Amino acid sequence: MAPLLDPHHCYPALLARDARFDGQWFVAVKTTGIYCRPICRVRPPKQENCVFYTTASQAEAAHFRPCLKCRPELAPAARSWSAMDASEVLAREAARWLDECAPDQATLPALAAHLGVSERHVRRVFTAVHGVAPLQYLQTRRLLLAKQLLTDTTLPVAQVALAAGFSSLRRFNAAFADHYRLSPTALRNGRAPRLAEAEPPEHELRLDLRPPLQTSAMLQFLAARAVPGVEHVDLAGLSLRRSVRMSLPGQADVLGWVAVQFTPDGAERPRVTLRLSASLWPHVASLMPRLRRWLDLDADPQAIATALGDALGPPALGLRLPGTLDRFELAVRAVLGQQVTVAAARTLATRLIARFGEPLPAALEAPAPVTHAFPSAQRLATATVDEVAALGMPARRAQALIHLSGQWPGLAFAQGRGSVDNAIAELAALPGLGPWTAHYMLMRGWSWPDAFLPGDVVLRQRLESRAGTPLRPAALVEAAVGYAPYRSYAVLQLWREAAALPRPPRASRPPPLPAKECCDETP
Repeated sequence: MAPLLDPHHCYPALLARDARFDGQWFVAVKTTGIYCRPICRVRPPKQENCVFYTTASQAEAAHFRPCLKCRPELAPAARSWSAMDASEVLAREAARWLDECAPDQATLPALAAHLGVSERHVRRVFTAVHGVAPLQYLQTRRLLLAKQLLTDTTLPVAQVALAAGFSSLRRFNAAFADHYRLSPTALRNGRAPRLAEAEPPEHELRLDLRPPLQTSAMLQFLAARAVPGVEHVDLAGLSLRRSVRMSLPGQADVLGWVAVQFTPDGAERPRVTLRLSASLWPHVASLMPRLRRWLDLDADPQAIATALGDALGPPALGLRLPGTLDRFELAVRAVLGQQVTVAAARTLATRLIARFGEPLPAALEAPAPVTHAFPSAQRLATATVDEVAALGMPARRAQALIHLSGQWPGLAFAQGRGSVDNAIAELAALPGLGPWTAHYMLMRGWSWPDAFLPGDVVLRQRLESRAGTPLRPAALVEAAVGYAPYRSYAVLQLWREAAALPRPPRASRPPPLPAKECCDETP
């Protein structure tokens, strides 16, 4: 069992309702049998009645129930990429797999097979790191998701049970009553009056995060890369909509759409509101971790700002690293973006959608102007070099895309498996993918927070501007080390700085610098 946290460190943060610790730990109150987030607005309990846990799973394993006011199921996750111990890396990978795996596939034998270790070993390591066994962790995750669906939506209870990963309504009712000493229908009937009123046509989910959030910076980044038909960003309305393709083991791909609404910059309690197509609700358990990673909702802005220091200034506070809902889509668009500008890469992606994209069925009632899903790996793998090259790219790049599509199901990067170093080596070994592309794919495909793209012209220019002198490759790497372990956020901020600089008159622009590989972020 993982050790409990020191109450002398946690209790002052609880009294201050410090949002920096939201999701980093939970407080359980022995006199009530309830556990809360550090930001809970109820009257603080006495310190001698508090027990502090690092995860909700630990609190529930100790037979505490989640608070109905602060709703621990909404807390952002505490994620770390800095673990160097092999056991911690294994346990982290196991938790990530349980979070994203389809409910009917999430078993201990399947987890052990995925990790390539024995069931006994994965159970022992997982329990030592997370404080609970893998199946206890999975049970807590399912129950908290069910609690959120019961509170935020009007989905039938039977549909909530299946969406949360329970094999039957009977098992769901028994588990819910055993853990929370409350029936699902009683929880729903006890909701606040405003939630008991008529729901909007689409069910909505609320996603919380640690403040602050630079909404405009994230939306501007995504808007510059938005491919018409697949995604749409409304900068004025602080919203985005896009299609989704979910590839499930042994099943046909599921098509759908998501719509996201953000709070404005500077909101005291920023949050995200989410709507899904009806086709995606049965798969919401697998989709939710991807959505949070896509929008970087589990980031710790204060820790990132502390690591970056004063070098990037206040504009970096609250910056998020946009990820992806579909690693294959990101990989293809990274290849399309090699040696061209963002606008040119978007043009190529638009042509790709027009030629190979799959129209969304009318029954999905996708919000305008979302009309197509990005093509699947199987579709692009069967395309000819001439068909892909006709979009406006060299034949060698077309060959690289087709080869990537054919190799996709077996790539560790596609499944989020293995170490970062091994994934980069795997990607860089593919024809037509250089180091820059491999690092970019990991930065956004795995939401890797410590990527620094080798050979990036814009990053070199910005770092040389800060240093006041040209830098050799070794000096460039050394200049970026100071931003670790959050170099990906430094990359975003340096790109933003470059994009904000006034452009010189066209006639006075210097010729492009020769490079083996140029990023798609050239302003």
